Amino acid sequence: MENKVTLTYSGGTIDLPVTAGTLGPDVVDIRQFSKTGMFTFDPGFLATAACESKITFIDGDQGQLYYRGYPIEQLAEHSDYMETCYLLINGELPSEAQKKEFTRIVMRHTMVHDQMTRFFQGFRRDAHPMAMMVGVTGALSAFYQDSLDITNPRHREVTMYRLISKIPTIAAMCYRYSKGLPFNYPKNDLSYTANFMHMMFATPCEEYKPNPVLVKALDRIFMLHADHEQNASTSTVRLAGSSGANPFACIAAGIACLWGPSHGGANEAVLKMLDEIGSIDNVPAFMEGVKNKTHKLMGFGHRVYKNMDPRANIMRETCYEVLKELGLENDPKLKLAMALEKIALEDPYFIERKLYPNVDFYSGIVLTALNIPVSMFTVVFALARTVGWISHWNEMISDPGMKIGRPRQLYTGSPRRDYVPVEQRAGSATDPKDI
Repeated sequence: MENKVTLTYSGGTIDLPVTAGTLGPDVVDIRQFSKTGMFTFDPGFLATAACESKITFIDGDQGQLYYRGYPIEQLAEHSDYMETCYLLINGELPSEAQKKEFTRIVMRHTMVHDQMTRFFQGFRRDAHPMAMMVGVTGALSAFYQDSLDITNPRHREVTMYRLISKIPTIAAMCYRYSKGLPFNYPKNDLSYTANFMHMMFATPCEEYKPNPVLVKALDRIFMLHADHEQNASTSTVRLAGSSGANPFACIAAGIACLWGPSHGGANEAVLKMLDEIGSIDNVPAFMEGVKNKTHKLMGFGHRVYKNMDPRANIMRETCYEVLKELGLENDPKLKLAMALEKIALEDPYFIERKLYPNVDFYSGIVLTALNIPVSMFTVVFALARTVGWISHWNEMISDPGMKIGRPRQLYTGSPRRDYVPVEQRAGSATDPKDI
């Protein structure tokens, strides 16, 4: 029997088919709804599936995150970022030979065109790294014009490799420029993540040897942030890509969206909160303020996860590993964070509201321990998420049924009115202000 929803409205009835996915709730197909002469209204797309995807699945109620069907916990324990990139792009885990070749190709393309280094001279020294990241990534299309035919599968493949390869180089350059340091060339004999740390922190004065414990921690951060279904930045990449824009421009659009504090700035907000609390002695009063809604608790709860964020436990373990390696187990900020965590996990107020620590609560502490400045947090996030963005972009472009994104609106402005000559008008309700 066909599963459907019958909608009754003033003009009659209409049957809307119900489609089941592999996992998750059923979806009502409303494409025929426009025959009623109406549109649906769903601000923020909270109840709307704008696309069909095979890449990532999230069950917020159960606290599940799967990349191509693989639980994030298993990938974090057994896999690494390069293998995760292959998985997200290709849909399957690679064989040993495939992984080796994939990594070899990525590491062969880590350098950027030398003329791109001159772009940075146009930025102020105090420019935010994300401002530089958006601009330089968008400019990649001016240098790699040999692979911009989005209808050509080989061009799309080349572009995906180039983006995954060059984004870490650009990210490190953003950091080095802001610090007045010379750019470091990539070292292809290092792993993907170790190479990024080399480009960030090495100096011409001495040899830089990445600490394997810290490399593993940063690689895990990359993996945990590689994709997260149809979030704001991924949806931005898809919307930009639906117009036929080149992939470099689409990724630049995703980076710009991620820059928003409500999206990519959560771990930075956690550190600011810890600084404002200041001392463990102030934690009880702060948490009472949270209950009274006079203080905002950052890094707890999640818009999607109504249960535990599955990435949080992984990041918590990583946090302890890093701080132990660096001899920072007694770090005051960590003790402060753990005091917050203890109350949130034991106090009925937070348990009933399912305000569990999320991945951002711990990742900011780890990134700080790795000497990555707060201004670079979102850049690191963008680096990690590039593979997710480009996987979604490629999936969408490969879909023969792709349509340009064109959301509708509920118009609440003025009805039709006639033009009045300027000399007959009353004063404006909004007089111009001098700037």
